[in-house]
Amino acid sequence: MKLPLSIHRARLGPEEFKVIRPARPPARAALSDGYWYLDVQVDQRAAQLVAGLWSLAATSPRSLVHVPLRRADPDTGEPGLDLVLLHHSLQFAPSRWKELRARLGPGRPQTADLPGPPSADRGADRRPDRHHRENRDRFHQRVHAGTLFMTGSAQLFADTSWLFADVAHRGPGHVRAHPGHAHYCARMGQGDGLIADHGGSGLHVVYRDQWPER
Repeated sequence: MKLPLSIHRARLGPEEFKVIRPARPPARAALSDGYWYLDVQVDQRAAQLVAGLWSLAATSPRSLVHVPLRRADPDTGEPGLDLVLLHHSLQFAPSRWKELRARLGPGRPQTADLPGPPSADRGADRRPDRHHRENRDRFHQRVHAGTLFMTGSAQLFADTSWLFADVAHRGPGHVRAHPGHAHYCARMGQGDGLIADHGGSGLHVVYRDQWPER
């Protein structure tokens, strides 16, 4: 799977940070703070793109993967959020993001060659130790400066790459086959052992084929 990217570098004090963005932000995607979850709405192309970027995050521990999604919720008008995927080991404070983002230039083009499309198998992450109290390998979510930060480990990103891939793979067919019940989604939350206690509410990813003109 080839993924066109834009690579950016900027300094904050003595530290240099690498930020990876898609060459073209997804046109039909929205992320907003819902009642139970953080809600993501995507069409098939956007779901495929975010799935690829999610897989890329698993192999990019020294980079921040920034997905521009700041489009208002098409139904509620709720303000939209961007998405940043990053590793715990980077120890990047979300409070620094606004300043870093302002320093990013136009970037340089690059193409990532992923080994294949992310697996759409919902059973890809069924590690029995996920629910153990001792399990510390969980996502931490934080919203800051109009951006949702998903902070996790390489293994955690790899184990959850199915989330958007599943919606891209199965969403369109479900909507066509069930016009009276067209809702198709995938989700992860604290109950899955994937989100830290008090570390966020989880993600609810919904396939949406009809989008209003902006």
